Amino acid sequence: MFKLLQSGWLTAWLAAWCCGLALTHAGTAQAGLIPSAVAAAADKGALRVLAWPGYAEPEVVRSFTARTGVRVEVTVVDTDEALWQKLHAAGKANGTEGFDVFAVNTAELQRYVAGNLVQGIDVKRIPNTRLQLPRFRDRAAIPGLVRQGSRGEQVFGIPFTYSAMGLIFDKRQLREPPTSMAALWDPALQGKVVIYNGGTHNFSLAAMAMGWDTPFQYSDTQWQAGAEKLIALRRNAVAVYTQPEESARMFMRHHAALMFANYGMQQLNLLKAAGADVGYAIPPDGALAWLDCWAIPRNAPHRNLAHAWIDHLLGAEASTLLVTRQGLSSTVSDAAQDGAHPRLLWLAPVEDAMRRETLWSRIRSGDRLGKVMAP
Repeated sequence: MFKLLQSGWLTAWLAAWCCGLALTHAGTAQAGLIPSAVAAAADKGALRVLAWPGYAEPEVVRSFTARTGVRVEVTVVDTDEALWQKLHAAGKANGTEGFDVFAVNTAELQRYVAGNLVQGIDVKRIPNTRLQLPRFRDRAAIPGLVRQGSRGEQVFGIPFTYSAMGLIFDKRQLREPPTSMAALWDPALQGKVVIYNGGTHNFSLAAMAMGWDTPFQYSDTQWQAGAEKLIALRRNAVAVYTQPEESARMFMRHHAALMFANYGMQQLNLLKAAGADVGYAIPPDGALAWLDCWAIPRNAPHRNLAHAWIDHLLGAEASTLLVTRQGLSSTVSDAAQDGAHPRLLWLAPVEDAMRRETLWSRIRSGDRLGKVMAP
């Protein structure tokens, strides 16, 4: 069975799927007026933000513009590969059309650091980090955020939000919560399952379902078995989604019984708001989980404003909306402990993200195994 991380900083933050959150901010909720140096750096153009659904709410964007006088352009991504392609392409640009700041999970962040696509963050210029829970202020203890270099310690990401990737189920069709991720492959649910359109996570999901110890690191002899497992998953599914709003529509339109929740509680909130009688389960045998951070591209045109944006997103307004509207967990809020901690496997770098995405693309298109595995 895969190794589960059940101690240390990781399991200290159990996702808000099981309990309500109470946002508590010591001192002022916002960092006050933006420094003049930041305003001077933003005299031309707009701040370009690359984020996931629900991370940059309209109210938050408007209040940032009101504080800085700077227009914000938000581009929303729905897969890790889409994020990589946009940042990788921008990294080759001359800096005038690149993104200023982006949201990325800790596993993927290491890919950007290795590719020299991100720059160090000056934490002193983000005063709202003082509002974060101690486990998130201890950035050196979080894999992938900090590296030691010739100039000393460099911080490449500021924690923002996190979630387990559980199972959403229709209570009218499933009387009891699913007890394993293998439920997604249950023949009795054929045509009743909704899955996520992402090869990186899906290959990890398949490895978990097969009980492998290392779902993030496929060996040369395991690829075929993983592809076969995902072909079976595709055949069991009625729909494939990319964004959380899309997943809720598909779930209700197809009267689905079960869905892999790549976005976690965010999807549960959407379905409940639409009137669905659904539950959320972290199976006893475990689930994937992610921690998303804000990072700054190497060639960000407005580095000063990028710091100001991250600080703004750690403020009371953005943190409250993240929890109350999106159903996600915030790094500045604490969650009550119920004594029944889920077993979470936090995302780690994979052996070959491009290969995972290529194989998944072939699987989703309906190719048979021989064609999926072709060079």
